Amino acid sequence: MCYYSLIMKNTTDWLLTGPPWIQYRTRQDLLGQGEKDKEVVAARQAMLDYPRIKAMMAKLQEWPGKPLQHHNDASHLIHKLVFLSDIGVKAGDPGMSRIVERIMEGRSKEGVFQVMANINPRYGGTGADQLLWMLCDTPSILYALVKLGMKDDPAVKTAAQHLAGLGFENGWPCTVSPEMGKFHGPGRKTDPCPYATLITLKALAQLPEWRDSPACKKGTDAILKLWEQRKERKPYLFGMGTDFKKLKLPFIWYDILHVLETLTQFSGLCKDKRVLEMAGIVKGKADGEGRFLAESVWKAWADWDFGQKKAPSYWVTLQAQRILGRGE
Repeated sequence: MCYYSLIMKNTTDWLLTGPPWIQYRTRQDLLGQGEKDKEVVAARQAMLDYPRIKAMMAKLQEWPGKPLQHHNDASHLIHKLVFLSDIGVKAGDPGMSRIVERIMEGRSKEGVFQVMANINPRYGGTGADQLLWMLCDTPSILYALVKLGMKDDPAVKTAAQHLAGLGFENGWPCTVSPEMGKFHGPGRKTDPCPYATLITLKALAQLPEWRDSPACKKGTDAILKLWEQRKERKPYLFGMGTDFKKLKLPFIWYDILHVLETLTQFSGLCKDKRVLEMAGIVKGKADGEGRFLAESVWKAWADWDFGQKKAPSYWVTLQAQRILGRGE
């Protein structure tokens, strides 16, 4: 195992009292039960029948939806898509085929997946709603499609190839659609964008042909170096201080759980001292039962247990336990 095991029987027993999608992921991710196990099959079907999950799928039928105003707009469809892929929804599940079809229809001429955006002309846009891509959003769509079970789709492979090729020696920079002209985030052109680097790494980590690539090695080195230099550097305003260290879900922005979720998927990094430092911070937040509380929340998810700070969260506990217990 990577670090240490916090998982106790009463932790998993508690998780199995959670909603169906928590039960499904607990059986697979913590108990190691197979997809054909009758308890897993039952939990998965209950998850697909769960009203909130069905409502989210129905909302995603509106893809691409409203223009993306802020990349950390937790209510945007892109984050609902990623969440569904994280809990184990697949492209072939009822209600998903049309969503995937609409995403595929929105590919750019470079072959990457786009979102609806409206960029002010003074920032290089047209001022009109249009499909565009930015390196702080398109990797999340690629990630979701792979998790939905589409890693062998030619369009997915093309998108991965293009995104991997955008990396620099020090990670992935702020890069956007050619239609956006000179648009650039609040950082130097030579700096890596920590968030773009993180979500590009997370997407490529799902693809065996890219996981051990030089591009990913440069990207993981960039994130780890930023951790080492966190008191001196804050490229694109992404710091790794107090707020970064708060437990927060779903995976939307640049924070400690999101970084650990990504880095621990790469060979050898589970034992890297910088990863162990971050893991130790997370471990120290567990209560005596191995459960975790959300320390910061997205208001758009206030109706979910991880959208509140009142009591231990099923989803935060499951994700933290899964990350901390991940093997090489």
